[in-house]
Amino acid sequence: MSLLSDLINLNLSDSTEKIIAEYIWIGGSGLDLRSKARTLPGPVTDPAKLPKWNYDGSSTDQAPGDDSEVILYPQAIFKDPFRRGKNILVICDAYTPSGVPIPTNKRFNAAKIFSHPDVVAEEPWYGIEQEYTLLQKDTKWPLGWPVGGFPGPQGPYYCGAGADKAFGRDIVDSHYKACLYAGINVSGINAEVMPGQWEFQVGPTVGIAAGDQLWAARYILERITEIAGVILSLDPKPIQGDWNGAGAHTNYSTKSMRNDGGIDMIKKAIEKLSLCHKEHIAAYGKGNERRLTGRHETADIHTFSWGVANRGASVRVGRDTEKAGKGYFEDRRPASNMDPYVVTSMIAETTILSKS
Repeated sequence: MSLLSDLINLNLSDSTEKIIAEYIWIGGSGLDLRSKARTLPGPVTDPAKLPKWNYDGSSTDQAPGDDSEVILYPQAIFKDPFRRGKNILVICDAYTPSGVPIPTNKRFNAAKIFSHPDVVAEEPWYGIEQEYTLLQKDTKWPLGWPVGGFPGPQGPYYCGAGADKAFGRDIVDSHYKACLYAGINVSGINAEVMPGQWEFQVGPTVGIAAGDQLWAARYILERITEIAGVILSLDPKPIQGDWNGAGAHTNYSTKSMRNDGGIDMIKKAIEKLSLCHKEHIAAYGKGNERRLTGRHETADIHTFSWGVANRGASVRVGRDTEKAGKGYFEDRRPASNMDPYVVTSMIAETTILSKS
């Protein structure tokens, strides 16, 4: 095994200019991440200089068997924390051979929204709080929970420490450092309210980069849990009953909101969101109705609400924002399994481009 470890950690730059690029894309469920590697003649830092590639879409539920070729367009590059050196991870989106984005390619429409001159001028910032649950591989039961049983009630686990309160910290810290190494703007981590549940935050990031970075961070977490023999769950309510669900709270601001007097722009944006509540809920993640019950720090899925420092509202405005009269707000509705391309671009479209 020590030889295997040595081989995995070989520094290719000692013997070759060639690098390994891991092309990553989103599969047919809209949540499953797929990847495959190819050798390139030398280092690349600009995704536009990477070659397009293809894959068998019939094996990912994205194309029929008699016309199975799907084309990958490289869109964002990150350093590879697994192979290290000059090797890279490449976030891609997917197209038909004729250049039409396939239905699960949500990045394409998001990029159009973020390139709109009115959106560009507002420089939308995002901070996404990705909650997730670690499951035991054989039982699919949360990490640290007794097999077939339950731990003590919620209370001591949130941001807790100790062998009876924090489960999987080695995975979480490995992921934290790997993301920073990769160039992802991870701003923090913490243990969540339900034992075995954790959160990492990506941001602030601008526009389409929020989606690219969150997907890259999810991929890295999938790889680390693979190594650890643990299952990553993004289910918004993995355990029924008196346990918190998992969300992807999305913090948001525009230049107008960050400027003096921005609180008025924040209130106008929240009003626009209230008018499109049903449309946003429909796009904010599958199974979210199991999470947004009005309990466990959520608002009821059927009713839009907002408040200052209120974690039981659809949208929360922070005390600091209220005091400063400018800043950001938090959309607490997105589920942990949401597509960040969809959520971030939809918020921008509703708050900046909508004339209602």
